[in-house]
Amino acid sequence: AKGKVIKKFSRQRNDAKGIDIAGKLGAAIVASAAGKVVYSGDGLISYGNLIIIKHNKTYLSAYAYNRKLLVKEGDKVKSGQKIAEMGRKDKLSPRLHFEIRKNGKPVDPLRYLPW
Repeated sequence: AKGKVIKKFSRQRNDAKGIDIAGKLGAAIVASAAGKVVYSGDGLISYGNLIIIKHNKTYLSAYAYNRKLLVKEGDKVKSGQKIAEMGRKDKLSPRLHFEIRKNGKPVDPLRYLPW
């Protein structure tokens, strides 16, 4: 997503296992890398409409607070492919919550993204 990072990763805080990127409601959310969609839905409390992409045996990426999901479980996606539209969490401003997991553990996404 294009926008300013408004919340940074923190190992100490439970609510900061990724980053939040501000943007406009309905803005494009794109896959950070190619992979397979292993989750697409709203069943995880506090993540809203969520997409999880498995990139390989080591890495997953998660995209939360989406307004609209454009991919379903089992879909293969390419790097940069539009997968969702930006939404919001509760009454907060529009944003994407983005996480990267390495071997199941949250890591700082800013170390992996090509800013």
